[in-house]
Amino acid sequence: MGQIKESDWKLLKQIAPVALERFCRRTLAEIDRITSDGTRNYHQRYLAIFAVIRDRDKEIEKAFNGLRRSTAILQLSIIYSYGLLDDEEFLRFSAETRAAISSFSKMTTIRSW
Repeated sequence: MGQIKESDWKLLKQIAPVALERFCRRTLAEIDRITSDGTRNYHQRYLAIFAVIRDRDKEIEKAFNGLRRSTAILQLSIIYSYGLLDDEEFLRFSAETRAAISSFSKMTTIRSW
């Protein structure tokens, strides 16, 4: 994958914090569901929450950590595959970047919310 266009790079830097907030909100909602699951004892809930945090931390790393132009298409593809961009945000990227993201998304299976 080549480098992202300058205009798309600037857009990604604006959208990434919003997408990260969405990711964290979903993760916290998942933890809330586990916390209020009365079918599990407290230790089971603790272990489930620990597993969620561990897994989501790995996902955050792939999608958001070390964001740079050389990895932007890959990371944007991951962000997109997590469902963290709405249609309007996605359409703001250039046709070239959208095509690269769509191609990447078809080639790989990434955890989807």
